[in-house]
Amino acid sequence: MEKLWVDGIWVRGDAYLCVRFPYHVGFIALVRTIPGARWDRRIRAWLLAATADSLHRVCAVFKGEAEVNVQKAEVFLGHIARTSLVEEAYERERKRWVDWMRSKRYSDNTVRVYGETLHQFLLFQEGRPIVDWVQEDVIRYNTECILRRGLSASFQNQVVNALKLFLKVNGIQSILPDQLPRPRAEHRLPNVLSKEEVKRLLEQTVNAKHRSMLSLIYACGLRRGELLALRLGDIDGERKVLWVRGGKGAKDRMIPLSVKVLTMLREYYKGHRPEVWLFEGERIGVQYSERSLQNVMKQACARAGVNPKASLHWLRHSYATHLLEAGTDLRYIQELLGHKSSRTTEIYTHVSTRALEQIRSPFDDL
Repeated sequence: MEKLWVDGIWVRGDAYLCVRFPYHVGFIALVRTIPGARWDRRIRAWLLAATADSLHRVCAVFKGEAEVNVQKAEVFLGHIARTSLVEEAYERERKRWVDWMRSKRYSDNTVRVYGETLHQFLLFQEGRPIVDWVQEDVIRYNTECILRRGLSASFQNQVVNALKLFLKVNGIQSILPDQLPRPRAEHRLPNVLSKEEVKRLLEQTVNAKHRSMLSLIYACGLRRGELLALRLGDIDGERKVLWVRGGKGAKDRMIPLSVKVLTMLREYYKGHRPEVWLFEGERIGVQYSERSLQNVMKQACARAGVNPKASLHWLRHSYATHLLEAGTDLRYIQELLGHKSSRTTEIYTHVSTRALEQIRSPFDDL
């Protein structure tokens, strides 16, 4: 009697039962009677849904026609069933953790980023129960998924922060949160545009809404999310201030607005008439999207001949550096930027040219 083998296979992340047999016209006709069966030219085998029902149908169709070997298929289906149960447990734990973060009023962005970060780590664990995780799993993840793909040290730190919080909240003892391996601290200076570059960038932005958004980021040192979260009531024209509410760290802060900025915003309002958010998308009452704002910056840089790698955050860095070069006290800059620690603000002293201009090179005395 002819032989037929059924095993399991993963194709592009999906599980299938794989039916193999030597070329046989009769067998081809029989396998085609099984619902969902399809020939895969690359694998050179027939694929079926990875279910117990599919395996039962193969056995029933070929009964008396071939000797069907299903041992590998049964092991494969058993593994999928166990993995599915663990993945369901993963999802319950992840959802519980996300709900906990929301109850603690973590920002939507933090909840989203931490949730996605944990999801990727769970996929890497391939169904291993959480109680079986060990310290080496994190090192292996760093090596195989972060370093091998050339991801940044800041991303690696983000993974550590997310895992550390998850382990503490869920009381997992198999990994010591405070001993998770972190990359060595990087000491990179912020990227800064000159005043001339900022001016050229804004002048080349013709659209009034786009120009107003980029101008306000630079004029007030706003983060991207802070700009998009501004409501009409956050502009106090009488007191000439802008309110940033619920910024990073759930902190509010007040930023002075010049007459020039207020005039620009009033002209923008007359032309666009937003109703809820200061900057709305195509539909009234809907926030302008982050991706669209990034594209605005990218297009402005191209038109102005500014470094194409310049991001929206470069405008915030430029605001802080230009304030420092104009003689503004570092403590005030810290408050305006919403930094928790003065050490964060002090980094701008390393890119300011005010002090450097006073240094005379010994070469000039030769």
